[in-house]
Parts: sequence; structure tokens; C-alpha cells
Amino acid sequence: MHYRTSRRTLLTATAATAAAAATGVAALPGTAQAAVSGTSTDSRLKRLIARMSLEEKVGQLFVMRVYGHSATDPDQADVDANLAEIGVRDAAELISTYHVGGIIYFAWAHNTRDPHQIADLSNGIQRAGLAGPTPLPLLVSTDQEHGIVCRVGEPATLLPGAMALGAGGSRTDARTAGRIAGAELAALGINQNYAPDADVNVNPANPVIGVRSFGSDPESVAGLVAAQVKGYQSAGIASTAKHFPGHGDTSTDSHTGLPVIHHTREQWAELDAPPFRAAVAAGIDSIMTAHIVVPALDPSEDPATLSRPILTGILREELGYDGVVVTDALGMEGVRTKYGDERVPVLALLAGVDQLLNPPDLGVAWNAVLNAVKSGEISEARVEESILRILRLKTKLGLFRDPYVTHRGVDRTVGIRSHLAAADRIAERTTTLLANTGSLLPLSRRSHKNLLVVGADPASPSGTTGPPTTTIAGAFEELGYAATALSTGTAPSAAKIAEAVAAAEGKDAVIVGTYNVTATSSQRTLVSALSATGVPVVTLAIRNPYDIAHLAGTGHAASLASYSWTDVELRAAARVIAGRARPEGRLPVPVQRADAPTQALYPVGYGLSYRSYAPPSP
Repeated sequence: MHYRTSRRTLLTATAATAAAAATGVAALPGTAQAAVSGTSTDSRLKRLIARMSLEEKVGQLFVMRVYGHSATDPDQADVDANLAEIGVRDAAELISTYHVGGIIYFAWAHNTRDPHQIADLSNGIQRAGLAGPTPLPLLVSTDQEHGIVCRVGEPATLLPGAMALGAGGSRTDARTAGRIAGAELAALGINQNYAPDADVNVNPANPVIGVRSFGSDPESVAGLVAAQVKGYQSAGIASTAKHFPGHGDTSTDSHTGLPVIHHTREQWAELDAPPFRAAVAAGIDSIMTAHIVVPALDPSEDPATLSRPILTGILREELGYDGVVVTDALGMEGVRTKYGDERVPVLALLAGVDQLLNPPDLGVAWNAVLNAVKSGEISEARVEESILRILRLKTKLGLFRDPYVTHRGVDRTVGIRSHLAAADRIAERTTTLLANTGSLLPLSRRSHKNLLVVGADPASPSGTTGPPTTTIAGAFEELGYAATALSTGTAPSAAKIAEAVAAAEGKDAVIVGTYNVTATSSQRTLVSALSATGVPVVTLAIRNPYDIAHLAGTGHAASLASYSWTDVELRAAARVIAGRARPEGRLPVPVQRADAPTQALYPVGYGLSYRSYAPPSP
């Protein structure tokens, strides 16, 4: 259903009337852009908090998942999932039962089918919040980092991820990407984005951060983080720097285990802290904690999410941050390893957290906090301190004045031509050329018109419309080449390699999309076998740029890195290979030698350009 002007006016009036009746906050002029921690606003918010029941106060601390495309009428399968996991039927019942202060969207929870549906879901959530005993709008959040972590897919604009932007090195591009992404999220009713990633990725073996980081140089990362924060927040949404105090040097995934960071206090200050300091200086609205142990920062070896020395001592007191602190998801093993699910939310609040994100069992977590307040373990004043920060943020975002969005606003903002064109231009400036033997690239349509595209087709992030091989081949077809796609997988078998070799016969060049190649990976065998045919082979690392270190001796003629396999980055890489764009990306991380990991094969800042470059006519 399209909201006509009269309908939107009614919704806005309802929101303003309800919020004004409860707080008077809606009457404040310009709160979306003005600072909101002044005495007058705080006084009004404190009067609102004083009228809330204890159950409502506890609920405001939680941000929860919920299944379904609609706040009140989800599909039956989603109703069943909600009942099984949360004990409610839908988002509206979740809000009325637990008074949650926020909801997080996931594609796998069927929250993000298409732009109009997302907008309607957001409106339904806000209506449910304003229908409560104390009318309160909600913070609607998601992880829209771009690159390999994206919850809202096409037709929304998909932009290069963090490491790609790091390769581009442009703070202007980083800010533009944040502004575009923020504007589109705001149009969908999503007002808190868990981005950018402020981790400094100094460990090539990092299984959870990697290309989600801008790079390995703390100052470069700090500058890009600040630029993205300003871009997102200029669009009227809350930005979130993550994962404090820094998740960049680990070989353990905090989703499945508890990583330990062995940096000294001095190393932390030099390597991990600068991007978070920059985010604070840029006015970051929220900071997300990491489920990691840093003994040099807290000898108790509690996860940072549960560490008062880290969250209060360092983040609040040393860095001077007084915004919203949100946990990483509480269902991750990193935070559940040491304590049970009923203790984790209590300890997080005692450590200095404000928002408790996505606990595995909301009933257990919610009642644990409620009982801790009733018993005096957590003071009600401590809870109110966090609620005040959360309500300040909601006020800053203008949610007390008008939390609703319209289909017309969606159509004017999401996936519009100017945004898509900007994404393409930015992506072209991130593609990195690492090797170009004999100046094979750019591929001429005269001598290399007939192409074979093979390689890995990993599970697709939301920013893709098909397998990478198909996307790359399609991009070359649009550029006037003949291109055949053949998926060989991340671990090609001997039979699949033989099939690829047979398919290469008669082709002018082969493009191989590689994905996290190791010394023992059969992807190496694939590249070697294809090179042995005499057909020129171009490798494109579609995730981590470290693949080239393990491809030495395989005979490939050229190698590039795209830092992700989303459509925008793969299409840009195809244009670079074809000479429709110049390779401008520079490595934001070093690539170490496979046979001597302490030595750099390619240093930070490395990247080739074409010796002579004249873009061919289309």
C-alpha cells in the first residue's frame, strides 16, 4: 500500500501527538540536527523515564531480531519461528510483551525482501512502539557494511566494502559511500547502521574481519572511519564503529570461539585505538563491543563486552565517549564461553553497555536484567543512565517528531541512477592490479575477444545477483566480449579442473576468480593447469587480496584484487581488465610471501597502472 500525503500526515500527527503527550520532546525544533544532550532536552527525557515502568525500562535496553516481512502479518513459517525462539507471534507482539527499544533486520529473518516491504515493516514497528503504555519510537538497525556484509540487497545501491575503499584510499569516496548508504537506509526506516568496521586488520589469517576492515595502517583506517561516520550521520542515521577495543589481530572467529588479543597496552594504543579515537572525534553515535579477551587491558580475561576496565575505564573515561555502547550479538560463542546466558546481559550492563543486542533467548536475558534490578545488583539509576543515552539518540534522529517513512521517499532515494553511477565510479577506483606480465592487460577485443570465466562461486552476499563467474562473464558480454562461465568451486576436483582445461581450448584468455587460496588449495592446481594450455590466464582475488602469494609458479599472466564478489566490484574489475577503466587501487594491507611470511611480497600502497592507457571506445 502506498501512503498518500493524507495518510502520511495522519501517521506523523499520531506519532507527534503520542510522543508529545508522553515527553514534550516532539515539540523541540530541529532535534534531528541539533545536539540533544543539553539541560532542557535531558530534563524532558528524564521526566519521561520517571514515568516508565521498570519493565519498560528494562525493555529499552534490548535490540532483538524478529522473523517476518510484516510487523503484524508475517508468513506462518515466520510466526512459527518467532513462537519457537521468542515466544511471540510477530514484531508488534514482541514490542508489546518486552517493550524492546530496538529491532535488528536480517535477510535470513525475511525482514528485507524489497524496499517498499522494508519501509512498511519499519512503519509497523514504529506504530507498535507508539501504541505502548509509554509511547516510544524504536531504533531499527541492521549490518549494512557493504562488501561481504550486506542485509539489504538490490535494488538498493550496493557499494564497495571497507577494504576496497581502503584500496581506493579516498576519504571523499568513503564519505560519499556512507552518505548514499545512509540516505537509502533512512528512506527504508532503518535508523541505526552497525558500520563502519573500525578494526585494523594486521593478521592475514583473521577469519572474521579481513576485508571488512579498511586496512592494516592505523592512521589510514582512522581517516576512512571518520569519513564514513560523517557520511552516514550526515544522512540522518546513527553510525556504529565496531568492534571495540579492536578485533583486527586474531585467528579465531568470535562467532564460534573466544579470541585472545596479545597486544601490549602500548601496541593497543598504537594499532587498535586510533580508528576509535577518530570515530569519537567525528561524533560517532554508537560503538559496538567485541567478544574478545585483551589481557593487557583487563587481566581478568573477561570478554571486552563484559569488561568494566575496558568499556568504562578506557572507552568512557580515557577516550571520553558518552554515546551509546551496543554489544555485538549476544548469541555469539565468544561472549557465552565464560558465563551463562542469564549472566551475560547483567555483566554487560555492569561493564558499561547501553544496548543488549540479539540475545539467544530474550526471555532469559530480559528476566535476568529485571531480577538484577529488583535485587539491587544493578541499580535503577544505572539502567536509567543507559536509557537516557538511548533516548538522546532517538531524539537526535528525529524519531519523536516523525519516525515514519513513505513509498514515495523510497522511490526517490533507493537505488536511484545517481547513486548507482557513484557506486560504479567508486568501485573502479578500488580495483587493484598486482601483476601484468608482458602488459597483457588491458585485454583487447581484437586479440582477446573470446573469454572463459572460471573459479570460485562462494555463497552470495546480498549484494550479488548470481554466482561470481556468471556475473563476471555477463559484465564482459556487456562490454562486447564473448564470455563463457564455468563454476569450478573453492576446492575444484580433478574432474572439474579437466573440464575447465577442455573449456579453455580455443579461448583467447581465461579469467579465474580465486577465493582465499592456500598453499594446499586445489585452486592452485586449477590455475597451473589452465596456464599450461598456453592460453593467457588472469586471476582475480574476489575476497582477500592475499591469494597472489600462493599462486607463485602457477604461470598466470596477470593478477588483480576486487576485495569482494558483489556485483558492483566484479563489474568494475571487468571494466578494468577490459580497459574501460584505469586500475587505481593500491593495497591497503601487505601481502606476505607464502614461503617467508615475515617478508612482504607486496607492501602497503603497492599497485600497478597501465603503462599506456587509452580507454577503447564502447
